[in-house]
Amino acid sequence: MTRIVHVSDCYLPRLGGIEMHVHDLVRHQRATGHDALVVTTTTAGENDEDPGWVRRFGSDDPAATRWVDAADDLVRMLDQVRPDVVHVHVSVWSPFATLAAWRATRLGLPTLVTIHSLWSGLGPLPAMARALMRLRDWPIHWSAVSDRAAEPLRTMLGPDIPVDVLPNAVDPLAWRIEPVPTEVPTVLAVGRLARTKRPLPLARMLRDLHRQVGDEVPFRAVLIGDGPQRPRLERYLQRHAMTEWVDLPGRVDRAAVRRALAGADLFVAPAELESFGIAALEARCAGVPVVASSRSGVGEFITSGVEGVLAPDDDAMVAAMAELLTDPDRRAAMAAYNRTVVPDVGWDTAGGRTLELYARAAEQVRTPHGHRAASLPLAVGAEQ
Repeated sequence: MTRIVHVSDCYLPRLGGIEMHVHDLVRHQRATGHDALVVTTTTAGENDEDPGWVRRFGSDDPAATRWVDAADDLVRMLDQVRPDVVHVHVSVWSPFATLAAWRATRLGLPTLVTIHSLWSGLGPLPAMARALMRLRDWPIHWSAVSDRAAEPLRTMLGPDIPVDVLPNAVDPLAWRIEPVPTEVPTVLAVGRLARTKRPLPLARMLRDLHRQVGDEVPFRAVLIGDGPQRPRLERYLQRHAMTEWVDLPGRVDRAAVRRALAGADLFVAPAELESFGIAALEARCAGVPVVASSRSGVGEFITSGVEGVLAPDDDAMVAAMAELLTDPDRRAAMAAYNRTVVPDVGWDTAGGRTLELYARAAEQVRTPHGHRAASLPLAVGAEQ
């Protein structure tokens, strides 16, 4: 049995890639006999009840003192629990998780950090983080959810600091869905309606697609999710008379996503700063051809021309969707492949890989190769 503490700034009931992955990973670890728990600063909803393995410190208050206080609470808990490993999950902006990683190394605990976002296209931010926080000096083991996400981290840390790939996972058999015939082809997207997910560019792509093939192949689109971009998206759909064939059902549970996938003919993932793409992986496991940006991490599990199409830009993505909508035989061949060939993305594989990296984190503590737990500059703690 391994005693594991997962740390993340974000957790359920907020929905997102990190939140769902950490939740599923912890459930798998506990089901296989490990003592795993989650520590977060995200507040729960009024009617939500956490299981005993979720601890919440501080709140969503952006004040720096809240993160520092939460980190102090975490240190006291770690000193009591003495876990075998601390697994820190980091996005682009994760002040609590960053502090937690540093504090865990100061306690001499094996620490694995997994990057769940693309640290590219961020201007000077990664270089500043490296300079201010001296990340190379931290005796931790680094990982990222895809090669695409690992590339900028490797550049930032340098060639002598290993960065392993620790992909997200799903239960592929749970997402095998019997397709349900629909009156017209359906294009489906699932994701938070936030700028990085590019819902407005997707709406523009759908409008172009409708102009190109709408008379030949009438289709509908379903964009599942909610978020800060929803009002702008709704105004765009109304302004361009798209509301009759584009549905916005909002935030739904996994059962509703499965039902939507059963009736989907194409899944589109327009985000370019997508480090992995769990929703696209679920669609692929469900047998739905995936059209996604080649700049994202979706290429970890989609081979262009086999399970779907990877496109370099928006125009190419529209062209790919148009080709698949107007070529039902090619679309059916991709769907049949996706339903027949089960990808090796399950929790048994991911769980084993995670334990392997925990062992490497422990080795990093025993033989830090000259790196040391550097002091975290006070200015960084104050700014965050």
